[in-house]
Amino acid sequence: MPNARSPRTRRSLAAATLALSLFGAFGCARRPAVETGPTLPLRRVVVYRNGVGYFERQGHVEGEAVNFRVTQAEVGDFLATLAVMEQGGSSVRSAAFPMPEEQVGDAPPAPERRRNVRLALDGREHDLVVGYTVETPIWRPTYRLVFQGTQPQVQAWGIVQNLSGEDWTNVNLSLVSGSPVSFRSELATPVIPVRPIVTDRGAVIDAVPQSDTTLAQEEQRAVATTAPMPQASPEPMAESADDEGGSGGGRAANTRTARRRPMPSRPAGGAPMAPPAVSGGFYRPSAPPPPPPSSTPRNLASLAALAVQGGSTRYDLPQTVTIPDRSATMVMLVARDVPGEQMYLFAPDPGVGDSGSHPFHVARFENRTGGTLERGPIAIFERNAFLGQGMMESLPDGATTTVPFSLERGIAVESSQTSAVEGARLVRMVRESLTVERYSVTRTTYRARNGMDRAVRLLYRHALNGAQTHEPPPGTENSNGNALVPTSIDPHGRSEVVLTTRSPFSVGVDFANVFAAEAITAYLRDGHPPDPVAATLRGALDLRQQIADLTQQRDNQVTRRDDLQRNAEETRGNLTAIQRNPAAADLRAQLTARLARTATEIDQAIRRIVELDTQIGERRVRLIEALRGVELDVNTPTPAATAPAR
Repeated sequence: MPNARSPRTRRSLAAATLALSLFGAFGCARRPAVETGPTLPLRRVVVYRNGVGYFERQGHVEGEAVNFRVTQAEVGDFLATLAVMEQGGSSVRSAAFPMPEEQVGDAPPAPERRRNVRLALDGREHDLVVGYTVETPIWRPTYRLVFQGTQPQVQAWGIVQNLSGEDWTNVNLSLVSGSPVSFRSELATPVIPVRPIVTDRGAVIDAVPQSDTTLAQEEQRAVATTAPMPQASPEPMAESADDEGGSGGGRAANTRTARRRPMPSRPAGGAPMAPPAVSGGFYRPSAPPPPPPSSTPRNLASLAALAVQGGSTRYDLPQTVTIPDRSATMVMLVARDVPGEQMYLFAPDPGVGDSGSHPFHVARFENRTGGTLERGPIAIFERNAFLGQGMMESLPDGATTTVPFSLERGIAVESSQTSAVEGARLVRMVRESLTVERYSVTRTTYRARNGMDRAVRLLYRHALNGAQTHEPPPGTENSNGNALVPTSIDPHGRSEVVLTTRSPFSVGVDFANVFAAEAITAYLRDGHPPDPVAATLRGALDLRQQIADLTQQRDNQVTRRDDLQRNAEETRGNLTAIQRNPAAADLRAQLTARLARTATEIDQAIRRIVELDTQIGERRVRLIEALRGVELDVNTPTPAATAPAR
């Protein structure tokens, strides 16, 4: 994290490092999970957010062994993460421990039962650093956002609980956000796998086993078996402030160069030396140096192999701290001025009464601390007054959050919606069959009234539910599946905002469908198809329009023919009614003449229908031939070869 702080911040930080301890809150004392002699006192503690802590002990040891007493429940984790470093290279010969006693029935072993772990050394004087992980309560963040001056200040605090069974006296404490990969290990528990039973069935071979021989690679293979061993850099590296911050705890174990030669002493305050470079969570070793006469030097940075290398933020306290056993301590981690403001957010919540009609008062700020702020409660202050409290989700560096902390009834909001199906976009076309994408369109209108004497900025949180905003109002943001739509309202003023969202869906249509013509026209306008394809589609659209016009003419002729036939039937009925009336001779003559004219017009209409059917059929054949070679997928480049030869 950056170290530049104003004098006011430094004073507050100095006061904050006077830890707020909560003693006697956790019941009766217990023995530590890992015990050893006074020659290896605890010097470093790293607490993570996944239920484990890294403990580092350092000291001068005289003797041929170091003994640890580890609880039965923790011995697996202890062995899986044990890292031993010594100036000039490791001198550990072995780590021996007794097997667990036989269990009686199905009763599990007592979790507080102790196991002896003996580290055998190859000399009598050693400057050792021993690191390991065991289960530890997670550290928990809590935040303050103080509005004062031109920019608010965000303060990050961490609450650490010591339930280890021993006092943490003058230790270097680090808190790591994120959760490096960690799991329970049962390395101390014997495992005998079930093996298949093979019986003598004679000399019959059921299957011929396959053999592999690669003589030319035998020497290379021998080298490869030793290369993956973790090796330190030839030269020691000074540790930077971020050695362990971005690795999720992977650099928590100190390392020394792998060669047996004098090394610089540890930096002041117990800061570890930097480990060899890693990439993607694994060592990328160089060629190993030749082994010394006594033993092969090793750099056992176990945690680097276990941890996730990215996405974590580490907080190293600048001074050592003391946290007694069975107590909790709260320390300040960050105090930074950040861009931010107070505003209002309309986000109806079923659990908050009246939030369907009134917005929340919110604090909106950008994380400029240099690291991720974990999820935790945040209290809002302004001019030494408490405004409210909210819950902040995990916030990466550079991200912006909006935290509601109270309900504002001085602003009233109402909304309404309309829905429709609109648009047509060509997705795929195979000859006369098309797949067209259409849109379910929802238009939401938000109306707000400001009853206060000052202008306000208001955000509408609109749940997208998988839809997309279409031509949103200026300043609209997308956040976690929601659209944040801004507006400003004058004192005692009103505001109206319309947000349009679209959800696409696909339908299959033929070339004669009106949506097909709309989709192809839009594709020719916006899709920039190759010239041969464009010419084919334009010709097909022209034929489609001709067919549509001729079909309309035919429909008109069919309607006229049907009307004439009805008139003829009526005329025939009238003639039948007056055929025996001698006085209606003139009327019969008129009706007979009309019937003859109607019959002539019917014949003309029928001939025109036949002509139109012929023209429509001819153009349909031409259209089929024009589209015969067309196969388009607008989501992929369309080669000119997909257009038929003309």
